[in-house]
Amino acid sequence: MLRLIYTLTLVLLTTIAAFAQDEKSKEVKLSDLNIDFKKSTGDGICKCIDSIQTGSKSRDSINAEIKACIDDKVMAYQMIVKLSDAQKQAEKSGEKSTNVEINTNTNSETYKKYYYELQEYLMDHCPALKTKLAINDRLSEYSLSRNEEAMKFYRKGLEETQKGDFQAAIVNYEKAVVFDPKFAFAYDNMGICYRRLNKYNEAIEAYEKSLKIDPNGTMPLQNIAIAYGYKGEYKKAIKAYERLSKITPNNPEVFYGIGLIYHSNLNDQEKALDNMCQALVLYSEQNSAYRTDAERVISMIYKAMKEANQLELFNSILKKHKIGVNE
Repeated sequence: MLRLIYTLTLVLLTTIAAFAQDEKSKEVKLSDLNIDFKKSTGDGICKCIDSIQTGSKSRDSINAEIKACIDDKVMAYQMIVKLSDAQKQAEKSGEKSTNVEINTNTNSETYKKYYYELQEYLMDHCPALKTKLAINDRLSEYSLSRNEEAMKFYRKGLEETQKGDFQAAIVNYEKAVVFDPKFAFAYDNMGICYRRLNKYNEAIEAYEKSLKIDPNGTMPLQNIAIAYGYKGEYKKAIKAYERLSKITPNNPEVFYGIGLIYHSNLNDQEKALDNMCQALVLYSEQNSAYRTDAERVISMIYKAMKEANQLELFNSILKKHKIGVNE
């Protein structure tokens, strides 16, 4: 059986790079170098994520490939951070060697610590990650059109959307649905453009037209909830998320969206935490990097509940969802 924890006995004054200087070798230690190990490792992972071909892959498949990109670098990142810390400690204590444990058990808390550090960095600094995570994994017969004219205007609409000219994009999407009235994706993208122009009523109308074509469209359902949230109609936003949950019961976006509304807009921290915990559990099970967003909101909920003297309730909800509980 392979050992999952490797112990390295390191001579801390060993040179990792040597440069001739006055005919003498100068020792260069990790602790002397001004290197952001998280950035250097994270940027390499980002390139790996950017190279992922999405095509017709499901969201779960894309998440698995993203996880593989991160897993590939966790051990090296863990080792270099621990070695750097050990060298800094040795400079204070005067020791010349120490043991550094490298944990390769992906289920261990140590491994997860370094994995989540890299994942959090990527969420903040890797645009490719959010692009891949935003892939809609549910295609239907109405997602794209077989009508060449409809597709021509749809592609023009996408080009204008990329440029940020949302009004021009809408004109092209409207032309696309003239040639193919059942072109659901054209209505979906029309809705997105209206939302970015802060025309929320028009956005909702476009999404509802898409749902008449394909009642199980997850993208318009989720965006209807977001549009109602921007309008300040929070109860309607929650109902839209509940509609979505009937189609995708294990969709963490449902719980995240509802939790955020209860936290930020309805000041019901108990319901906010209960939903956000469900989102965190599902994000973690699906290896989704969005788990870091859920953790950040839970931290904000913690602060609010602490100020309201509700820490006992906070801890009981976390325990209910088996978060931070070792059985």
